[in-house]
Amino acid sequence: MELLFVGLIIGAIISYFIFSRFNAVKKQANIQLQSTILIEKIRNVCKLVTVEGDFAEIYHYESVKEKFFNLITGRKKALILIDAKAHVGYDLSRVKLESDTKNKKIILSHFPQPELLTIETDYKYYDKKEGWLNPFTTKDLTEINREAKQFIVDKIPESGLIQEAQKEALNAIALMEALAESIGWTLDYTALETGTQTSTKKLT
Repeated sequence: MELLFVGLIIGAIISYFIFSRFNAVKKQANIQLQSTILIEKIRNVCKLVTVEGDFAEIYHYESVKEKFFNLITGRKKALILIDAKAHVGYDLSRVKLESDTKNKKIILSHFPQPELLTIETDYKYYDKKEGWLNPFTTKDLTEINREAKQFIVDKIPESGLIQEAQKEALNAIALMEALAESIGWTLDYTALETGTQTSTKKLT
C-alpha cells in the first residue's frame, strides 16, 4: 500500500514537471509568434504619408530640328501648366526591427529618412505650336509629361517638405509604439540614430 502511495506521488510530480515544461514551450512559441506578427504588422503599414504639398508650375518645352542639310528648321514648343500634389513620408518596410521575446520588447535600430512617396500631376498645354516638319507625336507628349513631372520632383528638396516630414518622425514612431502596446509589448528605440539626409526619387 505504501509503495502504491509513493508511486502515485512520484507519478504526480513527474506529470507536473512534464505539464509545466509543455506549457513553457507553448508560451514561448506564442510569444515568438506574437513578435513575428507585430513586426509584420508594423512593416505592413508600409508607406506612411506625413506631409503633402501642392505645386503649380509652368514648364517651357521647345524642340528644334533641322531638315534638308540644315537648310530648313522645324520648331515646336509649348507651355505646360503643371498642377501637382506631392506626398512625403516614410517607407516603413525599411525599418530594422528585432524582437526580445524574453522581455516582450521590439527593438527599433534603424528608422528611414523621409522621402517622396507619390506625386499626382495634372497637365494643361498652352501656346502649343508645331510645324509640319516637326509635329508633336504621342512619344513627344509622353516624354514631355515625364520631364514635367521630374521638373516638380527636382523642386521638392528646396520646398521644405522633407524638413517638415522629418519633424513628424516622432509621430511615426509613436504609431509603431501604439501597435506594440496594443498586444502588451514595448517598443525600444533608445538605439535609434537620427540623420539629416534627405531623399527624393528619380522618376523614369
